[in-house]
Formats: sequence, C-alpha cells, structure tokens
Amino acid sequence: MATSNTITRYGSVTRSFHWLTALLIMTLIPVAIIAEELPYDTSAELAQKAWLFSLHKTLGVTVFFVALLRILWALSQPKPASLHPDRKVENCLAETAHWLLYGSLVLAPLSGWIHHAATAGFAPIWWPLGQSLPMVPKSESVAALFGGFHWVFGKVMIVSLLLHIAGALKHHFIDKDATLRRMINGAPDLAELSPSHHSRIPLVAALAIWGAVLIGGNFIGVYTAKEGVQAAELADVASDWTVQDGTITISVSQFGSPVEGRFESWTADIAYDPAIRNGVAGQVEVVIAIGSLTLGSVTDQAMGPDFFDATQFETATFKADLVSGVDGFVADGTLSIKDNTLPLLMPFRLSVEGDNANMQANLTLNRMDFGIGANMPDESSLGFAVDVQIELTATRTPDA
Repeated sequence: MATSNTITRYGSVTRSFHWLTALLIMTLIPVAIIAEELPYDTSAELAQKAWLFSLHKTLGVTVFFVALLRILWALSQPKPASLHPDRKVENCLAETAHWLLYGSLVLAPLSGWIHHAATAGFAPIWWPLGQSLPMVPKSESVAALFGGFHWVFGKVMIVSLLLHIAGALKHHFIDKDATLRRMINGAPDLAELSPSHHSRIPLVAALAIWGAVLIGGNFIGVYTAKEGVQAAELADVASDWTVQDGTITISVSQFGSPVEGRFESWTADIAYDPAIRNGVAGQVEVVIAIGSLTLGSVTDQAMGPDFFDATQFETATFKADLVSGVDGFVADGTLSIKDNTLPLLMPFRLSVEGDNANMQANLTLNRMDFGIGANMPDESSLGFAVDVQIELTATRTPDA
C-alpha cells in the first residue's frame, strides 16, 4: 500500500488523515448541538452538559492539530489530478469548497480554543495542556470576539462540509466515477492522468467568502458580549471616608477548578474615627449591584433565578459596626443577599496614615446559607464555599 500520493490516486497517509478528520468532525458537531440544548437546572444536568462540552472542546483541539498535520502533509505531496479536467466551473467550485473546509478546520477550533482560554469556568479541555493560552488574557471582550469568530467559522465549516459530501455523492452516484473510491481505497485501477493546472481563482473566491461572512457576523452582532442582567444604578453616598479605589472579588469551585469574578459596581458609606482604639469606632454600609458581577463563562447562570436572581434582587447589602481592639479590627453586622439576612463577623486589616486609609479583608461564605444554587445541594459540580476578597483605599472627607 503506497503511503504517498501520485498524480492518479491518494496515498494511505492522506486517506487516513481525511477519514480521521471526518470522524472527529462528524462527532464534535452533533455533540455541540446536543450540549447546547441540554438544561442545567440540577447538579446532574450541569455535569452532563459540561461533560459534553468538554468532549466537544477536546475533540476540537484534536481537530486543530490533525488539520495542521494534514495541511503540512498535503503541501509535501502531489495532488491527484481531476478526473474531469474539462469541467472548469465544477472544478473551480470544488476547489473553493476545499479551501473553505481546510481553513475552517484550523480557524474554527483555534478560535474556540482562544475563547475558552479568555474566560473561566465550565467544561475544561481534557488534554494536559492547561486551560489558558500564552498572550490570551482573561477578558470578557476577548472571549466574546473569539466566541463570535468560532460561531462564524463553525457555520462555514458545516456548509463547506455539506457541499463536500454532496459533491462526493454526486460523483459516485450520478457521474459514477472513481472520485469517492480513490479516497476510500486508492482506486488502483485508474489509468494515468495528466497533471492538473490549478488556478488562484478558488483561493481568491474562498478569501472573498471569508471576508463576507466575517463582515456579516459583525452586522448581526456575534462579536460582542450578549446583554445580561442590567446592573442596578446605585445612589451616591455622602460618606465620611470616600473610596478612591477598591475591588470586591469572589472565587468559587466548579468541577474542582476555581472560577473568579468581581463586582464592578458598589458603594460604601463609611464613618470611622481612628482615635478610638478599643470598641466601636464607626459604621459601614456597603451596597453591591448584583448585576455588575462578571464570573467567567457562568455569569449568566449566576444571575438566574436559582442563584442570585438578579432581576428580582438587584442589590446585596452589608451593614456593620467597625470594632477596634487589641487583636485588630472586625466588622460586626449583617449581610443581606436575596431575601436572606444573616449575621456576619468579618475580620479585616486596616492601616491609616493621616487622611488616607487602606483596608483588606478575606472571608469565606457558604452559598447555601443565602439560597444561592439551592438546586445544587452537593459539591459535585459547584462548591459550597465562596471566597471573598475585599480591598479598598479611602480618603477622609474634609470636615468629616
């Protein structure tokens, strides 16, 4: 069995690459469609959905590398001549479809891989390559852009694949020639053929189609993040200490991997007297716009009724006394999330220099205490612990 191509037929290596790629593509496309349609209302449903998406992503990375190897091999081989060199238009269309298919076999999985690397959480890739890529930041805008590219390239892959299959069937059943047979078994009974002269027109046509579909994707808005829950507009506060900079971040464990997020909109009304060294030295009220949370690929799920239910409960509130003592500082108060208000004792670190103060705090909450993800009452898919990190810098308001 010849491994290399000839002018007449495909070698065993080319045929193996072809059918391996076909098997991978014909598996990962239906897997993705099924996974998209599955619900994720319970731990078991989420685990099943995540497993299928992990399978899709893992097969996609496999396709990327197989496609690269296939292209490198094809560049080193003669291309078998057309069985119908006189059919100029048909051969041009077939080559255009081949360019589109080859391009999508690289671009669709690569864009999906970058989309995965730019976000966090949900359905890891099983290859031991890590979940990140060099020079790809964790970014909602980058994830949205390459998610849109993946959608466009995937659609081109499906269309060009269907055209490729239709062409093969047409040759086999209508023309009754050896086009399909020589990709199956090499068709060793073929007579010698004259080398084909390949035009640049199919490549130019494929590039034009790529440009058109990419522009079309922009018109339908597939490259921007979908509008989620609108964050509540918080009222300005007149505070004795004005926050100049600060972050409230959270981290949860999903399928054993950390997923980090942050609240972009919150206010802090702080009254604090640094002269009081023992006892209640002030009060704080923090209001957080729940809809401002970004939490990787599970942001939309976190906003849903089974979790924060952000459309009904737009804010969370922490009210506490600021207590100074020999062992440090604690905020002793209550935290209200959804319709649950629970006592919370939060130790924190505080340094004050003149009219400037820096504060840091780390605490761990149990999501079940606040009815977050009550439909997932075990930790198989989503951990109970929610690690919260708070950092802020504030300045004393004049005359406070």
